[in-house]
Amino acid sequence: MARITKKRALAALATAAVLALAAGAYAYFTSTGSGTATATVGTSSAVTLKATVAGTLYPGASQSVTFTVDNPSSGQQRVGTISLTKVQPDAGHATCSTTITGEKPDFTMAAVAVNKTYGPGNAQAVTPTGTLTMNDTGVNQDACQGATLTLTLASN
Repeated sequence: MARITKKRALAALATAAVLALAAGAYAYFTSTGSGTATATVGTSSAVTLKATVAGTLYPGASQSVTFTVDNPSSGQQRVGTISLTKVQPDAGHATCSTTITGEKPDFTMAAVAVNKTYGPGNAQAVTPTGTLTMNDTGVNQDACQGATLTLTLASN
């Protein structure tokens, strides 16, 4: 019978230990699972539209209108169309007729199709521009001479 020396026994024991550790290091269980998570979606806030009319209006004359957008939101917000919803004269010109609808409106501005998204920030330039017209209504429009007009705009 072969004699096992102490040195050979220790070597065999060390080899067995290394193999056992190696096998244990690669051992694992497979499994399936599921879980849940939550997320929060922000909300929109109203953009502020600002406009600048290029020059002075007279009956029958038009001026270009440039726009800027202030977006106070943390996310992107879309401006579809900018429309004129109201024209109001200053208090000293309260009798100035400022209708924007009907058969003979005093002022008109065609809706401006923007169709663009704007990130957070103020004074963001809008293209394209609009055109504001003081229509010649065929009646005396002297009550509007020298008036400062406030334009009310809306977007959708």
